[in-house]
Amino acid sequence: MRRMVRSHALLSGRRAPVVVAVLVALVVVGVAIGASSRGAVAPTNETLPTIKGDAIVGSELTANPGTWNGSSPISFQYQWLICGSKGEACSNISGQTKKSFTVRSGDEGNTIRVKVIAGNHDGSGNAQSDATAAVKASGTTTTGTTTTTPSTSTGCPPGKGTISIADMKLPARLLIDSVSSTPSTLGRGTQAVDVHVLVKNTCGQIVTGAIVYVTATPYNQFDIPPEVPTNSQGTANLRMTRLVGYPVSNKQQLLALFVRARKDGEDLLAGVSVRRLVSVPVNLNQ
Repeated sequence: MRRMVRSHALLSGRRAPVVVAVLVALVVVGVAIGASSRGAVAPTNETLPTIKGDAIVGSELTANPGTWNGSSPISFQYQWLICGSKGEACSNISGQTKKSFTVRSGDEGNTIRVKVIAGNHDGSGNAQSDATAAVKASGTTTTGTTTTTPSTSTGCPPGKGTISIADMKLPARLLIDSVSSTPSTLGRGTQAVDVHVLVKNTCGQIVTGAIVYVTATPYNQFDIPPEVPTNSQGTANLRMTRLVGYPVSNKQQLLALFVRARKDGEDLLAGVSVRRLVSVPVNLNQ
């Protein structure tokens, strides 16, 4: 009887490290799953930064970072810029990286912007404010408190019809006006889908030459086609070819598409660029 009890105790002792190892492994797997399920969303600008204060030598300007989308928490850094009298040809002001900036005597006749850099654990993005009015000499009086350019300075190119992306500038932005597909509804046997993207801007104009990107989410359902510029009608046509991941399940009813339009040469997450998430109907019974 003593031998049996002793054998059971020895067996239990041998199992203990195994049980602990299994529990540790389960905890590690759970942490990994939780980390991989977290949505990775880098900051993207929603409304542009603004500047508060008077564009007068000796006055203090204060930056408001604007509003941003992305995973929390989001932190902000600042870089003040000196620009030409019309807000052009901007360059960094050395050492001016705080939220506030005091206008210098050498700034008279120029304008000032602030660039905000937003960052989180998934990436970073940046956006610039409108330019201030031209800096005036010390002692000048003003009736306003905000030094952004007048509301008539919208960044909109002249005209009401079709414009070139080269003429686009902030604060005007691109808009993905509409997205359609051929076929309009995807079936179980669909081998390719043509995506048609119409790009306009916040001024209501059709934009030619905007660079358009599209991808299906989740990935591995359709390939990612090369970026395509919008044509003379403001439309970009992109073909996606089926991959092994489509359909993602026998109950799939939608194909989600991430669509982006941008100006060549600008930061993908800044400038006049725009992003939109849309969906295409899926009917696996046809």
